[in-house]
Amino acid sequence: MDKIKLEMKNVSIEFPGVKALSNVNFNLEGGTIHALIGANGAGKSTLMKVLAGANSNYTGEIFIDGESVEIRSPKDAKNLGIEIVFQEVDTALIPYLTVAENVMFGYIVNKMERKHLVNWNEIRAAASDILKKLNLELDVRRLTSDLTLSEKQMVLIARCVVEKCRVLILDEPTAPLSDSETKELFRIVRQLAKEDVSVVFISHRISELFEICDSITIMRDGQVVNSMPITEKLEQSKVIELMLGQKITDQYIKKQAAIGPTLLEVKNLTEINNLVKNINLTINKGEIVGIAGLVGAGKTELCKTLFGALKQKNGTIKLNGKEVKYKDPNGAVKCGFALVPEERRKEGVLITDPIYRNISIAAIKKYVKVLSIVDKNKEKKDARTMIANLGIKTPSANQIVALLSGGNQQKVVLGKWLNSESEIYIFDEPTKGIDVGAKREMYELIERLAAQGKGILYATCEFQEILSIADRVYVMFDGEIIKELDKVSDIDEKELLYYSMGGESNERRNS
Repeated sequence: MDKIKLEMKNVSIEFPGVKALSNVNFNLEGGTIHALIGANGAGKSTLMKVLAGANSNYTGEIFIDGESVEIRSPKDAKNLGIEIVFQEVDTALIPYLTVAENVMFGYIVNKMERKHLVNWNEIRAAASDILKKLNLELDVRRLTSDLTLSEKQMVLIARCVVEKCRVLILDEPTAPLSDSETKELFRIVRQLAKEDVSVVFISHRISELFEICDSITIMRDGQVVNSMPITEKLEQSKVIELMLGQKITDQYIKKQAAIGPTLLEVKNLTEINNLVKNINLTINKGEIVGIAGLVGAGKTELCKTLFGALKQKNGTIKLNGKEVKYKDPNGAVKCGFALVPEERRKEGVLITDPIYRNISIAAIKKYVKVLSIVDKNKEKKDARTMIANLGIKTPSANQIVALLSGGNQQKVVLGKWLNSESEIYIFDEPTKGIDVGAKREMYELIERLAAQGKGILYATCEFQEILSIADRVYVMFDGEIIKELDKVSDIDEKELLYYSMGGESNERRNS
């Protein structure tokens, strides 16, 4: 495969009320891995959607190997060998099809010409060959719905290889992955680069970019502020400063707050399929309790069980000393629970609805007038107040949530629950896919909730976050809480990692 040289010159694009890109120049050399970073809303995903044909109403020019090209549709991009793997991988795969069918989907749909019968043995054999080329061990007969997030991502990359991509765009590819899965992804990316595929790597994890990328482009407010090679002399702090337009300390320091009496008490909670087992925990008023664990430890399952999205087999839940019982999320909300889920686009917001409708949905009763008519004026008024309080960057409360950046979408999810006046706030990987500045804003919002006497459960595999924000930590392994750590100031990341890998379980078995 020949190396490609890609140039984007003076690319601009506007959405209603927002100039998303302003005269952006972006260069990509063949066979290199190029980092593209910026704060949420900086324009990096918008720029790559232009390149992938998803944003057709741009102005400016795009050149491939010196020749001007028009990219006004995904088909235009594919014909030029440009492929994108979005952060939300589930939306790009068909869950009821097999691995082979998803890998070869483009071929089946577009390249069988006049054939009406599919030779499934050939399809499976071709998919197997591609997976072997990438050194991936996946059963091509498995349903895609049964795959892990990392496996789904590999299926999408394999599909791009089938399409003979020359430019591969990866949007936050490591956000849902464990350390071992990330290393496997890096291996594949390096292999593709050796085969002259140009890779654009979008991520907020600066340390990863320094490990995998050759060069970096930094965006801010819809413009490129710098492009440079990644060398030993380039400091990560300098990149963050350029990205945010200001200096920022590496460590977030939580303010000390008064912690009140017990608000939530959970005893022997077990999910119906034993995804979480024998959970015992407490949360006091004004306390931020961390749930630490690696990917697959059961953190998300615990959050969903507490919120009623997964069924309880047994156990008791007490709120303010009184036992509460509910069978679904609607019942949990009525009892005072709120969940900010890991998959915000899929589970946290009505992605194609405006902000004001998302803000009101969890407290819709207070907007319903006589004859079940919803008071839209009140919805919009309250939404404007919430937008101002949370610093949501948007032209208006009417903006469709899908057009917001990831960090602002996360604020909409939080705003929905703030409007419902819940007592227990459950955060599942709340900073996934958002930048350093947006993370600090999220920490500050969570601290404000705690200062109001709310109980916070903060689940994440980012151990530094736990140490920055939590008052107390429970560590999960294999669906169970295996350790409680009271003094966060005495804990380091190595200790959390030890317990998260089952260290405490091993100690108990050996004692």
